[in-house]
Amino acid sequence: MKKWKTLDSHYVYKTPFGHLRKDKCEHSKGIIDGYYVHEYSDWVNAFVITNDKKVVLVKQYRYAGEDFFLEVPAGKVEENESYEEGILRELREETGYTSKEKSIKIGEFMVNPATQTNKITTYLIIDAFREFDQDLDEAEEIEVVLVDLDEMKDFIRTNELNTQLFTASAYYMAKDFLDQK
Repeated sequence: MKKWKTLDSHYVYKTPFGHLRKDKCEHSKGIIDGYYVHEYSDWVNAFVITNDKKVVLVKQYRYAGEDFFLEVPAGKVEENESYEEGILRELREETGYTSKEKSIKIGEFMVNPATQTNKITTYLIIDAFREFDQDLDEAEEIEVVLVDLDEMKDFIRTNELNTQLFTASAYYMAKDFLDQK
């Protein structure tokens, strides 16, 4: 096996949210004239646990999913911001929560390397507490939901709370990390 070679590349469209690129690629079995790649920004999320073992989640309407979803706090990293700074800012803005403990990076994965360029970096934040009011963007409506850490697995397994995939993966990474301690 060899890496593919890009013979031609141009943008179908560009938006502030992401870009769609059309590539012409050569691989060991021939040429693909029309391989579409979605370019998105990297994002960060965090599995956040309070000192009384509650998981800090956000509930919000997701237009493409046509429903309300329960998720871990997450967002895009802003310019000149580290991933850790980005998740701490997102946590503060979306929930008002913070922690005096250092964030623990527990995972970094490509979202869908077949067609997307972005990755997600997941942090574990422990001993979180509410210190601020929410500071939401104009179009954001977010309800903060606290769930018992011990009940989180059942919520994910039954999808009782309409849990998003990255929330489930963050839970399992955090659980693995905590079980190793």
